[in-house]
Amino acid sequence: MQLPAVLGAAGLSLAAFPVSYALNCICALEHPVAIAVTGALVLLTLFSMVYLQDRGSQSRDPLFYVFAVFSFTSVIDLIISLEEDGYIRGFMEFYLKEGEPYLRTAYGILICYWDGVVHYLLYLAMIGAIAQRKNYRTLGLYWLGSLMMSIVVFLPGNLLGKYGSEIRPSFLLNVPYLLIPVWAGMKLFRQPRSLPCCTAEKVAAEHQKNLFQRPLDLGLVLFLLVAGVFTFFRGLVVLDCPSDSCFDYIYQYEPYLRDPVAYPKVQMLVYMFYVLPFFGLGVYGLLQPGCTWLPDWALVCAGAVAQAQFSHVGASLHHRTPYPYRTPEEVWWFFLLSNVLYALGPHLLAYRCLRSPGFFQPAAPTGQDGAKKHQ
Repeated sequence: MQLPAVLGAAGLSLAAFPVSYALNCICALEHPVAIAVTGALVLLTLFSMVYLQDRGSQSRDPLFYVFAVFSFTSVIDLIISLEEDGYIRGFMEFYLKEGEPYLRTAYGILICYWDGVVHYLLYLAMIGAIAQRKNYRTLGLYWLGSLMMSIVVFLPGNLLGKYGSEIRPSFLLNVPYLLIPVWAGMKLFRQPRSLPCCTAEKVAAEHQKNLFQRPLDLGLVLFLLVAGVFTFFRGLVVLDCPSDSCFDYIYQYEPYLRDPVAYPKVQMLVYMFYVLPFFGLGVYGLLQPGCTWLPDWALVCAGAVAQAQFSHVGASLHHRTPYPYRTPEEVWWFFLLSNVLYALGPHLLAYRCLRSPGFFQPAAPTGQDGAKKHQ
């Protein structure tokens, strides 16, 4: 059952190519309102097709329809990025001109690549899991963090940056990406966890180990502390801290933080006010046993930081970024190394929490079976 469901979703999503090409050939679609209405009608038609096609199925998971429709929009985003980088032409010119012109920025192109490749593969994997009635909570939480990070940077960046005066009605098509993940997140957190079984004795043994007996955890604590300092520092940089170190950093190492599109500034502030507190909570969770929330939120954070770092690093080097704001070639090694390590750390934390979750499970009376997962 998995393969037909995945193939059906993939086939439906690939219809984005002929649909976008046909709409691009309709010269009448030059009014922003007409483009926004057409986009909404296409999404409603697609949702109706998916619902009618699957109404006889036993799956009935409402997220199935969300993932199927979002896989179509992921292909649309991939078309946008490929067209803007010159690999294809004649598909989305009408939409970028009068719909969402800010997608032509380096940041817009990079988030379209991420949505068109990473999110698309996650949608197909989760659709397959739903069809087989398998647990997809882990993939779902990673997707949730990635999508939420994308939208909380993209929407304010559009309003605050130099494209703030070019907001068109098509901007409202992003609203579902803000509301649906909230609803999807509540459903995902209610699903049962799929973690390795741990007996009560093993959980108790893990709780008794101090930090120095857990070298991986010690390394993660050190990473979170260093990453927290780096996060706070870059937050100060975009807040125009007058210190010499901030001035040197923004001009010599990451001039992209000065780009008037505002996406990099918003990204650093999101890091500072949301990711930085999580780093602090992560340190606490690695020191204090029984923090059952850490594995879930480590997955969300890993997805969020992966999306953010891909878009930030890519946009810093992309040819659409004006030359004065691109990362200088002589500091590429430092820029890439620091940002890759920044993205790698949350993934190592999530991996550690999922592979050996005993330390994060609540203590149970000795002799009881800890295989029963904490919900």
